[in-house]
Amino acid sequence: MKTPSFWKQKTFFSTLLMPLGWLYGGITALRIRFSKPYHAACPVFCVGNLTAGGTGKTPVSIALAKILKSMGKHPFFISRGYGGKLTGVLVEPEKHTPFEVGDEPLLLAQTAPVVINPNRAEAAKLALQNGADCLIMDDGFQNPTLYKDFSFLVFDGAYGIGNGRALPAGPLRESFNRGQKRAQAFIILGPDLQNLAQRTSLPVLKGEIVPDLQQKATKSVLAFAGIGHPEKFYRSLEECGFQVLQKYDFPDHHFYTASELNALIMEAQNLKCEIFTTSKDYVKIPQNLKSYFKVLDIKVRWENENAVRQMLENILKG
Repeated sequence: MKTPSFWKQKTFFSTLLMPLGWLYGGITALRIRFSKPYHAACPVFCVGNLTAGGTGKTPVSIALAKILKSMGKHPFFISRGYGGKLTGVLVEPEKHTPFEVGDEPLLLAQTAPVVINPNRAEAAKLALQNGADCLIMDDGFQNPTLYKDFSFLVFDGAYGIGNGRALPAGPLRESFNRGQKRAQAFIILGPDLQNLAQRTSLPVLKGEIVPDLQQKATKSVLAFAGIGHPEKFYRSLEECGFQVLQKYDFPDHHFYTASELNALIMEAQNLKCEIFTTSKDYVKIPQNLKSYFKVLDIKVRWENENAVRQMLENILKG
């Protein structure tokens, strides 16, 4: 689904939904409190968030994995595999499709091995059997099945926690104060317009999502995305010098039909422009149509990468 606009402010409609938000938050708290998580025989890093919708967890997970690999570690990602039909498998990019394992696992697998299973404890066991010496949970902060040695909470600095209310009245998966008590650090991406750093006593790491583009372009493009906050993708294209003629939003984790993709191709041909999408969407395009689409890769640029590296080293030392 696309992030509702009323999640940004405390509207009348949001207020009507607050009782459901209290119920949702209460169930989440009880589920976490009375769980007995499995302790894996290696460090577990959780990259999670307190809000629904895109905050940049996947780019952060990839960035952390690259740092760990540069330190000589062999990290595995463990993921729910949202949208996929398979579970309890080690992702094989040359074999598995997005319909089988989901879009994000295929994207993560370009950096490090990925095991998918809604039960993160079982995912951890399979990863260890295949040679993992540390684990990165892409999402799963509210999943109680696996003990986390260190949890990073990722925030979009501009969006923050929205209206501060729980689903469905707002974007929060659980209380802001309750959630940060289980975390060990904040990661704020982009300018901290919501003053999140002042609302926590936890260490704060800062960075930004930037296009992984070698040079600026001035081409006209048609852009589409099926992510939580597609406007950030369009803004990135414009900041790279592209003129975005048309924008098409699809639900988060959307699986594209041939007719949808062909309609985009025809529209771009009529406009005489190229088509750009996100890396997460690109992995879901059939091989015979990929040549019609281009992807804007993104990466995390840390304000102080040495601080991130030092934090990971300290955790690995125990």
